[in-house]
Amino acid sequence: MQIAERMGRLGTETAFDVLARAGALQAAGRSIINLGIGQPDFRTPDHIVEAGRKALADGHHGYTPANGIPALREAVVADIATYRRCKVDPDAIVVVPGGKVTMFFAALMFGEPGAEILYPNPGFPIYESAIKFSGATPVPIPLYEETGFSFDAEEVLAKITPRTRLVMLNSPANPTGGVVPRETFDRLAEGLEAHPHVAIMSDEIYSRLLYEGREHVTMLDYPALRDRVIVLDGWSKTYAMTGWRIGYGVWPESLAAHATRLAINCNSCVNAPTQHAALAALTGPQDSVETMRRTFDERRKLIVPALNRIEGVTCVDSAGAFYAMPNITGTGLDARTMQDGLLEEAGVAAIAGTSFGAYGEGYLRLSYAASTEEIEESIARIERWLKERAAAAA
Repeated sequence: MQIAERMGRLGTETAFDVLARAGALQAAGRSIINLGIGQPDFRTPDHIVEAGRKALADGHHGYTPANGIPALREAVVADIATYRRCKVDPDAIVVVPGGKVTMFFAALMFGEPGAEILYPNPGFPIYESAIKFSGATPVPIPLYEETGFSFDAEEVLAKITPRTRLVMLNSPANPTGGVVPRETFDRLAEGLEAHPHVAIMSDEIYSRLLYEGREHVTMLDYPALRDRVIVLDGWSKTYAMTGWRIGYGVWPESLAAHATRLAINCNSCVNAPTQHAALAALTGPQDSVETMRRTFDERRKLIVPALNRIEGVTCVDSAGAFYAMPNITGTGLDARTMQDGLLEEAGVAAIAGTSFGAYGEGYLRLSYAASTEEIEESIARIERWLKERAAAAA
C-alpha cells in the first residue's frame, strides 16, 4: 500500500505516549506518579453525568444538527455573554467532538502549500502538526520565560507576510501556564488591523482557570477583528469532561457555514447525549468549576516553590491552566533525557519541553492536576534522582 505523503507530516501528542509508557510500567508493578497528562483529576460533576444518562433514557439516540442542538448553542451564547462579556449569534457556534477539531478545521480552512500559519512555541503540539498536515508552512511565535511565557507583539507582527493566512494564539497556555497580558493583546490587535488578509484562531480552552487575579482576554474583545476571529473553547478542562469529547468554535459569519460543512464531512455531529450533558454543564450550578480552580491554585502554590528549591531547576509562576514549566538547564540535562530518566528511573511521568516545539528545549512540563500527596512525592523523587545522578557522575 502507498499512503499519502501528507500522513508523514502528522505529529503526535507526546503526553499520550508517556501515558502509555507509564501505564505499562504500572502494569509491571512499578510505582509511577503521572504529572504528564493534561486533564483534571476530578470526576465530571454528578448533575452533568445525570443529564447525559437522562438523555439516553429519553431517547436522544439520533443525529442532531451538524453544528449542535439549538439549546446548546444558545447556552454557549449566554455563557460567552456572562464570562467574556461579548455578544455572539447562535449561528456562529459550531459544536464539535473536542477542542482539537476547531483548530484542525481552522488549519484545513486556511492552510495549503505556499501559505504560512503562525503558532505559539512552545505550544500545544497539535498546532504545528495540523499546520504541516494542511500543507502550509508553520512559523513559530516564540514565548519567553522572562515575560511569564508571553509573546512579543511587535515580533509577531514582523513575522506576517503576504503568505500569512492565520495566526494561532493560546492564553491561558498549554504547556507553559502563561497568560498573555491585555496590553500585549492590545498591541497585537492594533497591528493586525493593518493585515486584513490574516485570520486569528484564539485557543481559550483554559479561560476559567486563572490565578492571582489575572484577567482572561478574549480576541472577541476587538471589534475591528471580529469578522476574522475564531475562538476555540469547550467543556474538557472547565467541567472535567475530557473523555466526553465535546468542544465548540465561535466562527465569523463568513466562515461558520464552511466549518459546519467540514463537520458534516468529518463527524456528522457530536453524539446527542453528550450535547445534553454539556447543556447541563453550562446551565447548571457552577460551584464545581470554582472548587476545581481553587484546588488547582493550592497545588500551584505548592509545586512552583518546591521546584525552585531543587538545585539546577528554576520555575516561573504559573498564571493559568494547570501546568508548571520549569527551566532545567541548570541540571546539565536536555529535556528528553530528563523526561525519560524521571519516568524509567524515578517513577515520575513528565513531558519534555521539546514535545511542544523547538523552543521547549531546556524545559519540562509538569501537570499539577494531581493530588497534593502525589505532587509532594514527585518533587521528592525528582530531587533524589538528580542528586543520585550527580553523585554517580562525580
